Amino acid sequence: MCIFFLKGCEASVLLNATKEGGAEKDGFLNLSLRGFDVIDDVKSAIEKSCPGVVSCADILALAARDAVQLTGGLFWKVETGRRDGRISLSKEIDANLPFSNFNITQLKQNFASKGLTKKDLVVLSGAHTIGSASCFTINTRLYNFTALDPTFASELKKKCKPGGILPVFELDQGSSTISDAQFYKAVRQNRGLLISDAALLDDHATRAYVKRQSKSAAGATFGRDFGKSMEKMGRIGVLTGSEGEIRQRCAFVN
Repeated sequence: MCIFFLKGCEASVLLNATKEGGAEKDGFLNLSLRGFDVIDDVKSAIEKSCPGVVSCADILALAARDAVQLTGGLFWKVETGRRDGRISLSKEIDANLPFSNFNITQLKQNFASKGLTKKDLVVLSGAHTIGSASCFTINTRLYNFTALDPTFASELKKKCKPGGILPVFELDQGSSTISDAQFYKAVRQNRGLLISDAALLDDHATRAYVKRQSKSAAGATFGRDFGKSMEKMGRIGVLTGSEGEIRQRCAFVN
């Protein structure tokens, strides 16, 4: 869900590279992003009926909400009226996106720089209920990090060798296509794949949230909390008025 984290919710992640350099989607942290063709198809259909009105940024925000709902998550209201940015540079990623090897201090600092709280941090981390991570991504966690369930670690090491790139593993083992709170149960049991997942246990407030949500598959308040935090994240760096533009095609500036 960190598609809104770099410049904000202005769809810069959808732009293709230019002669000025690689785009955000070309950066290492974003290489696993998928679905650009789906957004392009939606934009094309909207432009035929309502040209120059609906931004790619709004489409992306709505698509994120609908994807969560289609996988079993709760509905939340998506504010609209955003405009699209014109610049996308991969070199800006490192200073903005949270890395999977961040400790809790780095995570809190990163989220705070975007106006998000510790609660937003632990709630939005719950997006890891969907998706996967490569062997390369979890290698340090697997071979140089002690707080990992030994049985789980042994299972992973059978497939993920030191320095390996592939295969990929479900972030939420056994529930990676359903938006639920099972992720928090895994974290509580020291079975979170990422260092940043395990880091949620290193702060009193985030640890308490993990424990509370892990008591049931649906989570005590996770669905509602996630919607609220997504609404908040959707307000980061929004362009309105004469700022930016309404792109005709999401991968290209007008």
